[in-house]
Amino acid sequence: MSDIGFVLAEQFPAPQALEHAIAAERVGFDRLWHADHFHPWMDNQGHASQAWVTLSAIGQRTERIPFGTGVTCPSYRYHPAIVAQTFATLGLLYPGRVFLGVGTGEALNEQPLTGDWKNYADRIERFGEAIAIIRRLWSGEWVDFDGNHFQLNQARIYDLPDQPVPLYIAAEGENSMRQAGRMGDGLISDSKTAAEPQMRAAFEEGARDAGKDPAQMPILAEHFVVVGGEAEAREAAKHWRFIPQAWTKFVNYADPRRIMQDAEATISDEEVTSN
Repeated sequence: MSDIGFVLAEQFPAPQALEHAIAAERVGFDRLWHADHFHPWMDNQGHASQAWVTLSAIGQRTERIPFGTGVTCPSYRYHPAIVAQTFATLGLLYPGRVFLGVGTGEALNEQPLTGDWKNYADRIERFGEAIAIIRRLWSGEWVDFDGNHFQLNQARIYDLPDQPVPLYIAAEGENSMRQAGRMGDGLISDSKTAAEPQMRAAFEEGARDAGKDPAQMPILAEHFVVVGGEAEAREAAKHWRFIPQAWTKFVNYADPRRIMQDAEATISDEEVTSN
């Protein structure tokens, strides 16, 4: 069974994103997610509102549509305990409607605030600790945690929703797919990667290793569309020019001005709009 969601991303300030969310529910979209960035990917996108605040407003102004983040990094600029508390509270306010999407982050969001951005092996280790902390805190127990990156000393979340908040993990490569299957309640990826047989097999393998049925786990696959023709596609390309190299190159760039400059110099309109 498939549904069609709507993504609230950069290019629009929070008040306009809120109106888009209201309109998306009204015309029949099935779910929403909001990008969780401190900076936009490119400087000319022009906006990067705080996602959790906007989501709370969306919950107040809509009635049925599920919503969450696509995606939150719980292991650099946010402490995982604060992520756990925030989404537990959102789950209390909007029962059964909230999901938490998480990923390993991008330099443009994490490095400017922390001065820290390590290689993939370090990021995935931090991420694994963060997910373990979130899961344990969502149990309602008192938690001690002594990891390589995070420590908790008798921490507890007092207010938890009756309906658990689903935790969806973003993944692009095979190793990340296995981790998403093992640790997540579902998968977030781009539409091309999510459809690749070896990637799907890695996700399913991870899920079965953890005793879960992958057929019961949602897959949220992001796909860009342009409403209109060639002129509209070229206008959209100005703001999304980084996309063809987002996860191979620009994920390690800390400055959205540099990403824009490099993307404009090296990526054509056709590369941006070809998919």
